[in-house]
Amino acid sequence: MKITHVDCHVLTDPDPDLSATSSAQDDIVVEIHTDNGFTGIGEADVNPWIARACITAPGSHSMGQSLTDLLVGEDPREIEELWDRLYVGSAMNGRRGAVINAIGALDIALHDLLGKINDVPAYTLLGTAVRDHVVPYASLQPETDNFDAYQETLVRWALDAQARGFTAAKPSVTLDGPYAHRGLREPWSRATELIGALRAALGDDFTLMIDVQYAFPDADTCLDVMRDWRAFDLYFVETPLASDDIGGYYRVATEQNIPIAAGEWLATRFEFEPLIERGCISIAQPDIGRVGGLTEARRVARMADRKGLRVIPHLWKTGISVAAATHFAAVTSNCPFVEYLPPDLSASPLRQQLLTREPQMIDGVIPLPTEPGLGVELDRDSLRRFADAADQLLARSARRR
Repeated sequence: MKITHVDCHVLTDPDPDLSATSSAQDDIVVEIHTDNGFTGIGEADVNPWIARACITAPGSHSMGQSLTDLLVGEDPREIEELWDRLYVGSAMNGRRGAVINAIGALDIALHDLLGKINDVPAYTLLGTAVRDHVVPYASLQPETDNFDAYQETLVRWALDAQARGFTAAKPSVTLDGPYAHRGLREPWSRATELIGALRAALGDDFTLMIDVQYAFPDADTCLDVMRDWRAFDLYFVETPLASDDIGGYYRVATEQNIPIAAGEWLATRFEFEPLIERGCISIAQPDIGRVGGLTEARRVARMADRKGLRVIPHLWKTGISVAAATHFAAVTSNCPFVEYLPPDLSASPLRQQLLTREPQMIDGVIPLPTEPGLGVELDRDSLRRFADAADQLLARSARRR
């Protein structure tokens, strides 16, 4: 059995909002095909044009080989060996960043492929299931550009999520910083006001997480603001500081009591190591595509487990990532939740329409998939429509230059 070819699909929402702090508006979907007719599907949270180039670009020497060439002709059943082959073969160009993100999409597709070949759910390839269902939390970020509308919509969406059976939610409260959502610029007292409104609306028994998306300029500012959040019983605060501010993360983790979560942008276990080993976080958040796929996410989970830390995978893409996270959590004992972007509480048509089949939440939990592979199926008409939208965006961008 051999891999014959790899297809890369660059996708975007029609007319994505470039001021939105939301990578749900684009996607790179890969399909790996074999000589016996099986196909595996994967995706990653990275600029899709860059990812396609990483996968399809020809190699020019032994230290920077083509990811496609490294796969074609190989046996798809040796997934860990293939991961190492891709990592070593692309090391001069990769090791971190977009090349690892692209490898992540390929690795997810290989797990989907091998599950289909063996006629088993993908999680059985990763280990023994430690649970019969996975608990999702609702990830919420309305598309509004003024504070009053944002607060009203966010509280309404959170209550809607609670009514649908979610027992936990993570609203984005990004009102300042380099990635302020849609240009929102508000003092941190407004963030405190918003979090207080969420807690009051949801009640004390609901698990509330907050994502601030790298908003604080330094540890001192972060600590000063978060002192006012202690009364809200937050499960965690996500990515308060820039990813490379390891010293700042250590201070924030050790000088106040709200658990800190981070890691969504990190590639490979090697980037997680300082955060985990130095006690800078309570919760590791590998994005399964970005970190390097299910293979590397499991390595991060084992590293976190040795330090007694929880791991909760980040995702902000389609049901492909939901499926990958579900299979990951099925065999990962220190994974209490997975992130879940509800299709009808998302502004992205990609999230709503790309798939005809994906894991579903039932009574507040996602039962373990029973279908072979990831248990997802592409809507081919939607795939073509989103590919056309990406082509149109690229053409518009070229005309502006």
